[in-house]
Amino acid sequence: MRFLITGAAGFLGSALANRLAAEGHAVRGLDDLSTGNPQSLSPDIFLTRGDVNDRPKLWTLLQDVDCVFHLAARVSVPESVLYPREYNTVNVGGTVTLMEATRDVGVRRVVLVSSGAVYGDQKEQPLTENATPNPRSPYAVSKLAAEYYVRTIGMLWGIETVILRVFNAYGPGQHLPPVHAPVIPYFLRQAFHNGTLVVHGDGTQTRDYVYIDDVVNAMASAATASGVDQKTINVGSGVETSTRDLVRQVVEVTGGSPEVVYNPRNEGGPRRMRADLTLARKLLSYQPLTPLSVGLRNTLEQDPKIRQN
Repeated sequence: MRFLITGAAGFLGSALANRLAAEGHAVRGLDDLSTGNPQSLSPDIFLTRGDVNDRPKLWTLLQDVDCVFHLAARVSVPESVLYPREYNTVNVGGTVTLMEATRDVGVRRVVLVSSGAVYGDQKEQPLTENATPNPRSPYAVSKLAAEYYVRTIGMLWGIETVILRVFNAYGPGQHLPPVHAPVIPYFLRQAFHNGTLVVHGDGTQTRDYVYIDDVVNAMASAATASGVDQKTINVGSGVETSTRDLVRQVVEVTGGSPEVVYNPRNEGGPRRMRADLTLARKLLSYQPLTPLSVGLRNTLEQDPKIRQN
């Protein structure tokens, strides 16, 4: 098959691109390289540097493509609170531009990688796809809006669309910025160097941490699965882990002696998150294979950024 992946040099995009190329597919990538790393990509992937809002460039890249994976997005929740207009421009505007281009060129299927963040706080756990979204950040709002645009434009123009709500993905190669870093690589690096782990709130809040290889399995399945048109599907581990338990496992894996500091100010995220995987198992034959303890050890051993000072 022939694929275009937007955000191809990012954490999820590069892992997916490398997997598809290794399987013998023709893979094109588009990335503005604002956070992506082109060196993470196999030389078999044709990468173009560019903006997802550049429609002429999209028209060129989409020629003869069978399926698009749309991952290009700004992804930091705290950053989105500061710059909501930028998040709307990239995450919403870029999605609309891509869907217009796929309509013009005649691509058969679009897979949008969305986020479990669209659920926000919910009374019922685990989270099923029919729960009413309750986004609590501009990032979550932008991903939900992108979902509606993909689904609606696909329905109106006969494009097959699949929406994957990925929960807290982690693994080797995750971007580790100096501020607003994802919690798992941040905790691993700090613990490895006997630094300080800052836990916001009381540490009882939970998340569903899902390893990169499991996410890639779900994404790859979504390209060819039948009966998935217009479907929204959770992708997670199905396991609820508190921040306190995450700290404990990180310390065990690294063997470090970090100082754990509890910041009484909660950053305002959802109290609990756990994905219901019933639909993913049914439609994508999805089964998460990597428990958190194994994924943490893989990340520590395979990601040199974490071990560097």
